[in-house]
Amino acid sequence: MRGDEMMEAERELELWSSFKNNNDLNAREELIVAYRPLVFWIAKKINFNKNNNNLSQDLIQEGMLALIHAVDKFEPERGFKFATYAFHRIRGQMINMLERSEKRAPLPVADEILEFYDNNNDNFERDDDWLNVSEIISRLPGREAEVVSALFFEHKEPKDIASEKKIDISHVYRLRRAAVARIKLWLGLA
Repeated sequence: MRGDEMMEAERELELWSSFKNNNDLNAREELIVAYRPLVFWIAKKINFNKNNNNLSQDLIQEGMLALIHAVDKFEPERGFKFATYAFHRIRGQMINMLERSEKRAPLPVADEILEFYDNNNDNFERDDDWLNVSEIISRLPGREAEVVSALFFEHKEPKDIASEKKIDISHVYRLRRAAVARIKLWLGLA
């Protein structure tokens, strides 16, 4: 579905004129509503993991912000189609959101735990503590234990775990953060 097929060309020109020349907020609102399907379409194309509603909602929210910004910044007098302009802004902002969320993810659990032991335990004997960590991880609830075990013992990448479990990578990071918080609490670090 293309955005320029969502509204008759004459009506769209009237709305752009009314919004840009008279600051008509009703015209602005109508343009935003008319192009909303473009946001959903792009989010669906980007969200390759259809089972994750959280990612879809995040993408749609980010896309709506980009759409609103595109409507506000668009210059119809330049002769370009709004759908093309909005498509690139919406898609770009969605991709930036995904990249930001991946960069903000904390260190893998193994690094956090080993860093703690290296910094706080001079008598650290890895074999015994590996058993302790394994025991602690086994006490974690379901998915948290699966994700942390895959990260810690199998040295899998978050994206691979997400693919295997058919969940979004951001959900892998959330499960890991929850598990790390729980482990720190159990170890008396929180």
